Amino acid sequence: MAQRAAIVTGASRGIGLAIAQTLAQDGYGLTISARKPDTLAQTAERLRAEGHEVEDIAGNMGDEEAVRAVVERHRERFGRLDVLVNNAGVGVGAAVHEQQTKYVDLQIAVNLRAIILFYRECAEMLRAAGAEHRKALVVNLSSFAGKSGQAWLSVYSATKAAVVGYTQAMNKELATEGVKSVAFCPAFVDTDMTDFVKGTVSAEEMMRPEDMGEAVRFLLRLSPACVVPELVFQRPGEQL
Repeated sequence: MAQRAAIVTGASRGIGLAIAQTLAQDGYGLTISARKPDTLAQTAERLRAEGHEVEDIAGNMGDEEAVRAVVERHRERFGRLDVLVNNAGVGVGAAVHEQQTKYVDLQIAVNLRAIILFYRECAEMLRAAGAEHRKALVVNLSSFAGKSGQAWLSVYSATKAAVVGYTQAMNKELATEGVKSVAFCPAFVDTDMTDFVKGTVSAEEMMRPEDMGEAVRFLLRLSPACVVPELVFQRPGEQL
């Protein structure tokens, strides 16, 4: 059994997969989740083939019961939680007069509400890890758009700005108990979520998913006395 364990949502590809791989390489037992069962199962098998200890459970993180199921499966398998990565997210572009309620609700549920629910369901295990080693970590995926609201991505921008605010609140509530929270605010990363802009910004000009994994590794190496509440990732010359 791994000495430390992590949950990573949205882990079947992109940023979530890169962070999961980093944690696995550093000896963490993993529970990974994503919406599509087939893709998630393939990712889990690949990680297991590399010798890593992995539990996988598919689910829509906009569903409260799916959030509970992920945490319960993790608790049953590993019994502890040292790192929580709230990476699952969705963006639906639309002009202000074309917003559809179902897509507004979807973005709020997956991008923000799921994070709140994961904290609630994981609080006991995170506090226990914090009491043990003072370095429990929660990574919440915000976005460059959460720092500077973007036209046609207004709802997405609003949810990601809320993630930054919620992360600040969690540090005020939990950091003295050894549970650190950090909001990741990347600009364009070369994943399928940025395909819509690759006609303007090439994949070669974008950051790599592995950059996010290395950032998690850096945070875990910091002393318990150091809290980094937010990391903004941008390309050379890019401005907020």
